[in-house]
Amino acid sequence: MATAEKPHRVVILALAGLLPFELGIPHRIFGYAKGPGGRPLYETLTCGLAAGPVRTDADFAIHVEHGPELLATADTVVVPASYELGPVYEEGRLTEGLAAALAHIRPGTRLVSICTGGYVLAAAGYLDGRPATTHWASAEHFQRLFPAVRVDPDVLYTDDGDVLTSAGVAAGVDLCLHIVRRDHGAAVANEAARRTVVPPHRDGGQAQFVARPVPEPQQASTTAARAWVLDRLHEPLRLSDLARQEAVSVRTFTRRFRQESGVSPGEWITGQRVERARQLLERTDLPMEAVAREAGFGTAQSLRKHVQAALGVSPTAYRRTFRAAGPGA
Repeated sequence: MATAEKPHRVVILALAGLLPFELGIPHRIFGYAKGPGGRPLYETLTCGLAAGPVRTDADFAIHVEHGPELLATADTVVVPASYELGPVYEEGRLTEGLAAALAHIRPGTRLVSICTGGYVLAAAGYLDGRPATTHWASAEHFQRLFPAVRVDPDVLYTDDGDVLTSAGVAAGVDLCLHIVRRDHGAAVANEAARRTVVPPHRDGGQAQFVARPVPEPQQASTTAARAWVLDRLHEPLRLSDLARQEAVSVRTFTRRFRQESGVSPGEWITGQRVERARQLLERTDLPMEAVAREAGFGTAQSLRKHVQAALGVSPTAYRRTFRAAGPGA
């Protein structure tokens, strides 16, 4: 985590055949994470297996100023996707140059992969016995190649403490926002998301593949019901109330909601209530019973149950982390 004197250093390892979009995700998300007075909370740098040009999967190369020795200075290392992993993808084996580069990483450094970047972490043994994911189209191959990894082919990202992996493309945005949220709280992550014009939070357990993520032309969506819910999270909410906002049956509403979001209405509402609780814990001194009521959980016991399940810590511990240290600590 960043300190007042020194921001947290993120080093991105750019490999030949990289996807420019995914290379840019950490720079954009971490670059928008600011502390009091606009102080940068992260310093994001890029290195290659050698300083110089790195091929992309597009019709241009990028010039990388730093070689692999920069990895030794990282607090977090990010490995984005590449389409030219060679023996890493084909045999699950690191090349000599890649093994030498990864040897620079200090013990305890946080490791992050986006999409097929997970192949690099797996080939290096960092994912043995751990949960991980990658793009759904590669998940079966990934599991065959690395049987010691606990591959979850469905989720957007996994968080195993010091090792985090994401599915493809936009899931890398979700994972980077999750890291900012974990490091500095919901307020900082939400502002980074607002600056990037992306949703502030998609839970890691949400399905990668949604049958119909965007409603077909002229087909009604559940947008009105969601907006209605967000104004009433503190109230008891019934499926029939939500369906009424769209003038459809509960069955039709539930099916349509899952088609659009990949989760059930109940799961989505719980996620929104946890997010509201986070904001109240960070920004107010309300007692736990009041936070529970405002977030829609009703009782402090219910609040503890859901926050613990979603965040891995109690509401009291979460508040202590982000209220005592302050934003950007």
